[in-house]
Amino acid sequence: MITPDDVRAARETIGGDLHRTPVFSSATLGPRVSLKAELFQRTGSFKPRGVLNKLRSLTAEEREAGVIGVSAGNHAQALAWCARREGLDALLVMWKTASQAKVDATRAYGAEVDLKAEGPDTVFDRLEELRAETGRTFVPPFDDPLVAAGQGTVGLEIAEDVPDVDTVVVPVGGGGLVAGIATALPDARVIGVEPVGSNALTVGLAANEPTPVSPRSIADGLNAPFAGGLPIRVARERGVQIVLVEEEEIEDAMRFAYERAKLACEPAGAVGIAALRAGRIPLEDGENVVVVVSGGNVSADTAAAILARR
Repeated sequence: MITPDDVRAARETIGGDLHRTPVFSSATLGPRVSLKAELFQRTGSFKPRGVLNKLRSLTAEEREAGVIGVSAGNHAQALAWCARREGLDALLVMWKTASQAKVDATRAYGAEVDLKAEGPDTVFDRLEELRAETGRTFVPPFDDPLVAAGQGTVGLEIAEDVPDVDTVVVPVGGGGLVAGIATALPDARVIGVEPVGSNALTVGLAANEPTPVSPRSIADGLNAPFAGGLPIRVARERGVQIVLVEEEEIEDAMRFAYERAKLACEPAGAVGIAALRAGRIPLEDGENVVVVVSGGNVSADTAAAILARR
């Protein structure tokens, strides 16, 4: 498990090397609804928070070996960027159908990319092959206390910018972000949002352990093949609620973010907005809500197609 002290320590470790992302009110969503614009973070998502906290814990031997990660794209970009900043060699394991824009960005940050895995169902098998071959140090995308504590710094910023927050709505893939925020904000109601076709935390909570799923969603940043054991434990202990949204609702929310909030987020970043717009989260009068808009890494073609549909 992780504690609020772990999250505060992560903020000290990260220091001023990442952005403090803004919070915007959104009266159209509700009289006391705000959006935490984490898409403005370095590399376009919340992921560098956890990665940088993890990298700065590595021993000299672990750093010398180079690092390896596995990702649909946002963790890959974050690890590539943070590794370059820390002077480390990075290899990212993605899959053949991963977003080309995210693959290209990962390479542009200086990392090597392996694309031999067929999809999210097999990518961790490919990861283990490469770990054995290379001896690199693994930087997990979500199931790690230092990574989750780093992601929890989003929650610390929310508490400072919206001190009377009642509810925080968080996109969920592998669960690191929701675990970190739930830890950082023990007095708030935390609601995780998953696509119907990519519900690893829902399945993991039902089984009380990481359980493989076959994720399929336009919200590719949330297509984790399982939820981590740590996020499952935190979610259960903290009473995190999970709601599911449909693909059409995600697309509607992305259009809303672009047209009304002026936020060019990716589908994964829009699922919290989708849950509110679809009425999946009933709000009480006066309830103060913050929705985390977790990323903005979407290809121009995908964005244009979604924005054009009605």
